[in-house]
Amino acid sequence: MSADELDEFLGLKPTYDVPPTARRSLDRIGVLSPTEGGFASGALANQPSRLVQATLNGNEGQLISRWGHIMLRRTLASRLTPPSDIGAIQFAAQRANLLNRMGEHATARALVQDVDTANYNVPLVNAAIGAYLGTGDIVGVCPAVRLKRDLREDNSWDIISQVCAAYDGQERAAMRQLDRMINRDDVPDIDVLLAQRYGGAAGDGRRAVNIEWDDVDELTPWRHSFAMALGIDPPAGLLEEAGTKFHLREAVSPAVPIERRLGASDTALRTGVLSSSAAVDLYSYVYDMDEPVDGYIDTSRLLRAAYVAGAPSQRLEAMRAIWGASEEGDNYGSLVLTAYAAARFPVDAEYAEDAPALIASMLTAGLDRNAMRWAAVVPEGTEAWGLLALAQPNRTQAVSSDAVSDFIGSDDSEESRKSKFLVA
Repeated sequence: MSADELDEFLGLKPTYDVPPTARRSLDRIGVLSPTEGGFASGALANQPSRLVQATLNGNEGQLISRWGHIMLRRTLASRLTPPSDIGAIQFAAQRANLLNRMGEHATARALVQDVDTANYNVPLVNAAIGAYLGTGDIVGVCPAVRLKRDLREDNSWDIISQVCAAYDGQERAAMRQLDRMINRDDVPDIDVLLAQRYGGAAGDGRRAVNIEWDDVDELTPWRHSFAMALGIDPPAGLLEEAGTKFHLREAVSPAVPIERRLGASDTALRTGVLSSSAAVDLYSYVYDMDEPVDGYIDTSRLLRAAYVAGAPSQRLEAMRAIWGASEEGDNYGSLVLTAYAAARFPVDAEYAEDAPALIASMLTAGLDRNAMRWAAVVPEGTEAWGLLALAQPNRTQAVSSDAVSDFIGSDDSEESRKSKFLVA
């Protein structure tokens, strides 16, 4: 008998023994209160449940707007009361699943942790597994797996159950169960081998497990998560084919080598997963490393110069170099990276030609009041004026139609796209 079967036979199955006074309420599930920047708990309580569910389930997590991503993350993490005919656990699971699709696994993990394990059902367990795998915190899901053993019956559940058993002091029995799964037609060997390697670390560590990627044609979230946790580099080709979702994981994972984190940081900055200050911290770490990181030490030096160079012209030159180094002309991530350096730059008509990039950089990080300082020196109808017209927090008078016409007349973007967006 397996350890789990023996426990059940002897009546030793884990039980939920948290006192009633210490149990978490299901009335409002979430981690952000209104005083912490979250939305009011009843913000969605009176909304049509079908509309809320369609919004949660239909969103693939790929938003056009960085600020749309940030606002949606804040909404999903808020301590919310569910609409009247949606169950609290179902509502939490749907929110966590969307956070996972957005690449916000740490926020999803915090959300599922706000629910007591005894209340987990299949949807919430699935969302929790996605969140824990996404953060590389594989054993974090073990309390739910051990307490809710009968929730699922599938190969992935069996594998993760054995990993949890290994970390519960049953390493030998767990390894025997995983051995039986090797070479089964319905279980890819790579999934079992990664689990054996990870689970084996719970015991005496004497068993060697070789990870071979030769016959692997896809990098799944499961494989990527175990590889991250084990410090194994998956093949570059598989990682490249896997796309953006794994870049977002790697940008915020301390287990990933610094070169890969930096390589993924631009994507994370553009989407909203990584903040400007977090990216500055990352490059500051690179700047202080004893051994330079190829391809990124120059950016770290330029970023430092953008903050502390003696002359404004030198700081501006450093920022221009960072913006111009972006691949394929997409420098939005670079604008986010330099946002706080741009906010420290002196307002001067001498630099009005660079005002659009400086203002855009500030706005990517929400520094609209810093950006508005340039209103006194930028001419009406210019790109800088257009950005400030949209970003102005408090408007006292209408926008001049003549200024809009001037903007349209000088717009050289493809199909006058900037003018169309400005008017819209």
